[in-house]
Amino acid sequence: MTSNLDLNGKPILITGGTGSFGKKFVETILTRWPQVKRLVIYSRDELKQFEMAQQFPQSKYNGIRYFIGDIRDAERFRRACEGIEIIIHAAALKQVPTAEYNPMEFIKTNIIGAENVVNAALDCGVKKVVALSTDKAASPINLYGATKLCSDKLFTTANNIKGKRDISFSVVRYGNVMGSRGSVIPFFMNKRKEGILPITHPEMTRFNITLEDGVELVLMALERALGGEIFVPKIPSYKITDVATAIGPNCKQEIIGVRPGEKIHEEMITEHDSYNTLDAKDFYIILPILPEEVLKKYESHFSAKHVPEGFKYNSGTNTEWLSVDDIRSLTKQFVDKDFSI
Repeated sequence: MTSNLDLNGKPILITGGTGSFGKKFVETILTRWPQVKRLVIYSRDELKQFEMAQQFPQSKYNGIRYFIGDIRDAERFRRACEGIEIIIHAAALKQVPTAEYNPMEFIKTNIIGAENVVNAALDCGVKKVVALSTDKAASPINLYGATKLCSDKLFTTANNIKGKRDISFSVVRYGNVMGSRGSVIPFFMNKRKEGILPITHPEMTRFNITLEDGVELVLMALERALGGEIFVPKIPSYKITDVATAIGPNCKQEIIGVRPGEKIHEEMITEHDSYNTLDAKDFYIILPILPEEVLKKYESHFSAKHVPEGFKYNSGTNTEWLSVDDIRSLTKQFVDKDFSI
């Protein structure tokens, strides 16, 4: 999927680079394109940067740089972007209950921070920007999802103000990343020693993607994006009760109720999006409203066709599912290699 992509000699910056996605992305870049010119890890936590530098030291990887900064700080971020050609925007505040209690903090990071990324990219001669989104941005019912929807709009519409600059902005939107920090699997693995796994709702479902597949989606967007797309991968769903059974088969599952701002099922494409959504075989593409001649350019470029009117992509009505055995196998492979139950 990324056979024509060559990042050797490219200066790249990733925001939130010390997070779960960031570390896997950096590992992938350094493995496939060891001659990357510069790989800037932009984040605000000096301890996480210190720890990451033990895994990826500058003495071994000449191009890597660790840059302390917050995407809320427009001036600092602009300085970090000097000479950068590619930005991967992975920084965000993302805990749903925390957002309900601290809404302005999420707005400052997820919305104002996104605008800072757009402005810096336009000012510094950046060529490609790919921003990470979430399934919670589709028809959001919580503050976190609403901020990410705003962020998505800022990036997709930034293509309208680029003028004659050679730059494109696009978004990748996917579901829960298996084993990422703060996700349900590490939480269940920690709780199983107590013999009880808390379940918010017995019917709850979620989309699932591995870190590796998340990285591949971003690399595909870097290679193929024209600008303005929201890329949505075709990925499986799981039932939260099946995750609990896979991780703690001898644990009691205790129903504790849905948390504030939480959905029973997640959507990545709503029926209202269907009018502007293309099916490109391995993924969907949500587009802005475009003139017919421009739309045909996207259809041809991606060998894509329109989804049916009223189509929606929902974790509860998905056609592809992970079984208990699938979840157990993926958990062993991607989260904890010593995992045994």
